[in-house]
Amino acid sequence: MQSTNDKIRNRIRWVAILFIPVVIVLAVRLYFIQVVQHEFYLEKARARYTTTKVTAGKRGEIFDFHGNLLVSNVPCVHITADPSHLKKPGQRQRLAYLLAAEFPEKSYQDFYDRLVPTRTKKDEDGNVVLKEDGTPETVPNRYAMIARGVSLEKAAQVREIARLNKLNALFFQDSYMRAYPKGSLLSNVLGFTNVVDDSDVAQIGLEKYFDKQMTAQFGREIYERDRIGRPLLYGPHVSEEARDGRNLYLTISEPIQSILEEELDASFAEWKPATLYAAIVDPKTGNVLAMAQRPTFDPNDRSTYTDAAGRTRIAEDSIEPGSIIKPFTIGKALDWGFVTPETEIDCDKGTWIYLGKPLRDSHPYDKLTVAGVIQKSSNIGTAKVAMKLGEERVYQALRMFGFGEKTNLPFRTETSGYLPRVSKWDGLSITRFPIGYGIRVTPLQMLRAYCALANGGRMPQLRLVDRVEDPSTGEIQHIPVSEPVQLFDHPEKHRELIDMMIKVTQKGGTAYKAALPGYEVAGKTGTSRKYIPGRGYVGGKYFSSFVGFVPARDPAFVMLVTMDEPTGAYYAATVAVPTFKRVSQRVLRHMNIPPDPALLPENNRTPAGQ
Repeated sequence: MQSTNDKIRNRIRWVAILFIPVVIVLAVRLYFIQVVQHEFYLEKARARYTTTKVTAGKRGEIFDFHGNLLVSNVPCVHITADPSHLKKPGQRQRLAYLLAAEFPEKSYQDFYDRLVPTRTKKDEDGNVVLKEDGTPETVPNRYAMIARGVSLEKAAQVREIARLNKLNALFFQDSYMRAYPKGSLLSNVLGFTNVVDDSDVAQIGLEKYFDKQMTAQFGREIYERDRIGRPLLYGPHVSEEARDGRNLYLTISEPIQSILEEELDASFAEWKPATLYAAIVDPKTGNVLAMAQRPTFDPNDRSTYTDAAGRTRIAEDSIEPGSIIKPFTIGKALDWGFVTPETEIDCDKGTWIYLGKPLRDSHPYDKLTVAGVIQKSSNIGTAKVAMKLGEERVYQALRMFGFGEKTNLPFRTETSGYLPRVSKWDGLSITRFPIGYGIRVTPLQMLRAYCALANGGRMPQLRLVDRVEDPSTGEIQHIPVSEPVQLFDHPEKHRELIDMMIKVTQKGGTAYKAALPGYEVAGKTGTSRKYIPGRGYVGGKYFSSFVGFVPARDPAFVMLVTMDEPTGAYYAATVAVPTFKRVSQRVLRHMNIPPDPALLPENNRTPAGQ
């Protein structure tokens, strides 16, 4: 018979036998958790108590040559909401009401809809996920955009209202908003950005061309936290600093840009062209000092934006230039010794028939010297000079000055124009191309070519960006000024051409209205009929252009003015030249370039009796 103690010992043995498998299972499970699956569970634990804080740098800014700010970043706050935090009855309605009061541009209903507590679940392809009964599956709505680009003051006000009303569903993210402090100044060149998925996305202009360099790098701080979110002093801590994007310094001079745009506004209002564009360049360095077009827009107010205003048309539009191209063929004819300024050309009294097709001048000239051909802008005279050169040399002359080639300024949409090889010319091409018909050039190409004339026959590379700055290190990368290419074999022939172009702006020339007291001005007018594909040359539609440089013997700048379809008048001497003159007077004064006393009218009066 078993004693009581024996019974107790037997029970203990049975209990032990029963618990041994349990202990073994727990031990095996513990082994798998602590050893085999250690990394898996460690990562899950870290996900609960490890926080990643993302910081954003500033997008690079844009300045003019002298450091005047053209594109900036303004501190702001993006306000979002986590509607799943609105658990108490009436909180959703209350928050929607308060937000509508603070942001009246949106309605109460709009905010109420955004704060819906759940949303339809979708898969990676954007398809709605359905439950077994076929109804859409829903998940908590954890994100709703309330307002972007809110000022710091406004954000602080909204934060306080939410605190007083014990509504903890709002979140405030510090950020920056792109701003254009000069409004429409240089807007189509600078471009703009739009906010897409909480990030600045470049749309057009320099903003897009240099987007990679100007985009800021995000920073990260990874640390362990306690249950209420405070960083722990121990444990892993990884920190990567945010880096600001690089800053651009342009060759643009803001004062000269302002002068140009003010005068373009006046000309646009007076002549109401479809398009008006102009630019000013330093011919020695190729630096673009100013560039503008009308119509334009204000990047701070996107309602003013149109495709026509946003395009950089001075680089994108190619036009038949008309007479402003004449100096290049004639200049090389002088340089290669085919003509002299005194060579007489028979202009056939204003109408010349060649290959059965008439070529006409605006006035019936009989015989003109080559100098007179430039001064009077004779189509017939220019064509006959080109005939002396022959097709290959005419093509070589025009290609030499960069026609048919991009200027490589930082515009993604720049066109190269149209100058076909000689093999594609017809019989009339040699008489039409040198007078600016049948070929197409961009205003930028024409500016570059005139820089060669203004710079002693040496053509520079055009520049729009002078330097790039890394604000984090202060390192500055200067964009080098390329050595200009000499296009004239005989410099004295280039000087003869300049003498001829000065006469264009003097009494008897087509651009006498461009004359400036105390300065010699060299330039050329051009009025060309507008060719529209599918319609041909359209009556009453013209391009009116003037390109000139001043002082003619040592130019401070070259300027081009082109009007597309001016109304009321169309001759370049009437619509484009006065704009050139007004801008030149103000720019010369700004650049502190004094007049030559010997050229002032009061010092050029002929004494009585002589």
